[in-house]
Amino acid sequence: MTVMKTARRNFVAHKGRMALSAIAVLLSVAFVCGTLVFTDTMNTTFDKLFAVTNSNVTVSPKEAAGGEEAPATGKPRTLEASVVDKAGRAEGVRSAQGGVLSMAVTVVNAKNENLGSTTGAPTIAGNWSDNELKSMKITSGHAPRGPTEMMIDSDTAKKHHLALGDELRTIAVTGDTRARLSGIAAFTVTNPGATIVYFDTATAQRQLLGAPGAFTHVNITSKDGVSDEQLKRNVAGVLGADAYRLQTAKEAADANRKDVGSFLDVMKYVMLGFAGIAFLVGIFLIFNTFSMLVAQRTREIGLMRAIGADRGQINRSVLVEAFLLGIVGSLLGVAAGVGLAVGLMKLMGQMGMELSTDDLTIAWTTPVLGILLGVVVTVVAAYVPGRRAGKVSPMAALRDAGTPGDRKAGVVRAVLGLLLTGIGGAGLFLATAAEKASAGSMWLGLGVVFTLIGFIVIGPLLAAGVVRVLSGAVLRPFGSVGRLAERNALRNPRRTGATAAALMIGLALVACLSVVGSSMVASATDELDKSVGADYIVASETGQPVMPQAEQAMRANPRLDHVTAYRELPAKITAPDGSTEEVGLGATDPTYAQDIRRKMVAGEHAAAYGKDAIGVGSIYAEAHRVKLGDELTVAFVGGRTVKLKVAAITSDEGNLDKGMTYISTALAEASVPADRMPRPFMLLATAKDGQATTAYAEVKKALAEYPQYTVRNQADYKQALKDQVGQLLNMVYGLLGLAIVVAVLGVVNTLALSVVERTREIGLMRAIGLSRRQLRRMIRLESVVIALFGALLGLGLGMGWGAAAQQLLALEGLKVLEIPWPTILGVFAASALVGLFAALVPAFRAGRMNVLNAIAGE
Repeated sequence: MTVMKTARRNFVAHKGRMALSAIAVLLSVAFVCGTLVFTDTMNTTFDKLFAVTNSNVTVSPKEAAGGEEAPATGKPRTLEASVVDKAGRAEGVRSAQGGVLSMAVTVVNAKNENLGSTTGAPTIAGNWSDNELKSMKITSGHAPRGPTEMMIDSDTAKKHHLALGDELRTIAVTGDTRARLSGIAAFTVTNPGATIVYFDTATAQRQLLGAPGAFTHVNITSKDGVSDEQLKRNVAGVLGADAYRLQTAKEAADANRKDVGSFLDVMKYVMLGFAGIAFLVGIFLIFNTFSMLVAQRTREIGLMRAIGADRGQINRSVLVEAFLLGIVGSLLGVAAGVGLAVGLMKLMGQMGMELSTDDLTIAWTTPVLGILLGVVVTVVAAYVPGRRAGKVSPMAALRDAGTPGDRKAGVVRAVLGLLLTGIGGAGLFLATAAEKASAGSMWLGLGVVFTLIGFIVIGPLLAAGVVRVLSGAVLRPFGSVGRLAERNALRNPRRTGATAAALMIGLALVACLSVVGSSMVASATDELDKSVGADYIVASETGQPVMPQAEQAMRANPRLDHVTAYRELPAKITAPDGSTEEVGLGATDPTYAQDIRRKMVAGEHAAAYGKDAIGVGSIYAEAHRVKLGDELTVAFVGGRTVKLKVAAITSDEGNLDKGMTYISTALAEASVPADRMPRPFMLLATAKDGQATTAYAEVKKALAEYPQYTVRNQADYKQALKDQVGQLLNMVYGLLGLAIVVAVLGVVNTLALSVVERTREIGLMRAIGLSRRQLRRMIRLESVVIALFGALLGLGLGMGWGAAAQQLLALEGLKVLEIPWPTILGVFAASALVGLFAALVPAFRAGRMNVLNAIAGE
């Protein structure tokens, strides 16, 4: 007898019973591999795009940095045309072409619909030049030849059903440009979703930069045999090493990749985190599966021990079965993961981010990692059942097979569970009592981990009491069938606790996030009610600055009492204690003190907008011991340095404008050159008395020509906050759905194996009069009470986590705790339906069981 041969035979013999465990491994591995393939494919897509769009060397203004193409001023920094000529004379240069590029634009069609991406990809406007032929080719029409012509990318044209001759309007800080499509150009590589329009060079300079003859960058192509690094040194020698920003193609691609990579990394690690949760839930499923298989094979294992098998061989036999299960599930999971990645790419295409399957990237590490994770998790989950199998004595061959007595959790387990839960509870309490969010977050994490482990360990002990309580309300009305279902659920508390724990984990996270999300909305709504006096708020969803023409349209409304422009300027402030700190100065009109009601620590808010005055937040004032009347030195980035007197100190207790430093718009305009003055990113307005409703309609009508901006009154703003949090929660719930699906598989598997384990018992009950219908009902009720037990633990634990998290967030201004009872009760009720669903197949199979065969079976 060999361990491998025995394990293989057992695995094949019980393949049906292990199918659901294999599906759990498959789903978890698929999620990991799908995430890695999807993000690797996105990286490949952007890498190819950056590789073909960057010149050998690019010259841009010294001040230009990441995102400078979409500056707060609405105009990118520019270079003089002479720079193109100078760069072209450097040794090793084949050609030097001036380029124009701006992302501070909005393009709309004849129906006034914004043609920009809804996924966050930018709208880019620029000049058509030979450099664009590296990544684009004209598929219809021709390149723009004058101020009345423009060209657009083929993906946007297809998405919005555009054709040659259609008129589009481009909105920029310099004004509106109307032009007809003269051509459509397609990317030679995948366009991830940006909207791109082209003008001829003169039109682009005039309409996008407001500076004829200027460029935003210079594209330099090298001669054969000249490296990019050498070309960069040659160009630097002509232009000056520190006069401009010079980048090789690799440096530019690396910079772009870094910007995109940070977003992709966040997405990847978030999705892998949810995959980890699914793996954790799968551990319980696999643990239960092997525990029950070992229990059912007690007599078989006893016989093997009687004929000479030692404990180690029995243990290894079970672990080899787990290894085979992990291999099969993981291999299928890797294949499913590739399919999942393709599905995600198609989904992103529907949302506006185009990803081609031609760029599908499967690194060798992806299947290796998936298989390794699947096998390790499966073997680890089967380790304890394997050890238990090894302890079966040869005398077990003389007894009937069945589950060993385990009606009560062990004393050691109970004490350990209570200890861990107590430590976790103390951690949550310390989190709520913390005075700083940084310290409290550590205690919160500790509390979440220990309470979760504690509940898992103590689950069997809780099952004995909680299931009885639930049974009184749910099962007892069904008479004897209900009592049988209750006893079945209590027969093995350890199994019931492990099955419920899988569901508990997913629902605990759902409840926690629901509490945090509802509290965020309630806190923000409460803060708006307390702090916002303005009737309307105007801003762009994508962060576009408010264009002059849109601001003028709003200020022209006679029904408005006032309009307040809110802009932010970068600056360095030196306090009386000598410390210097980079801050964002809120430059607003004096009416801002009416639009936003700030609680004051010292002085009056309106005083911050006086001549040579400044208002600071209480956190800054306390940190630097700043008092009313103190003098601060403010160095405006790109402007002059001034000394300002502290005229107001605002309280930072709320979460609206927390930590903001205030100056007047007039002071900002006097301190910063006009070409460096940022455009407002938000407008606040208040209607004249009795004209709020009419003014609201007129403001929306006046700004209808600018679809990039959203006009909201306070009710709209509250609803928008609720919708944004709701969308985020729905996405998280969708990701948690994988863990819940695996948990449901665990309930199905537990019931299915339980039916097999109780074959003879079921036959005897049927023989003494239990009908098929009553049998199926008994199994369904058992499933329901296990699901409700898991839901009760999970929701209770999650609400505790959520309440502790809210208390911690209260330090950041989110002071309202709101329990979303409709969501909590809805999830609890849905858990009963989950239990019913999970029991369908096991109950059906039990009902079809032959009575005589069941009685005769062992």
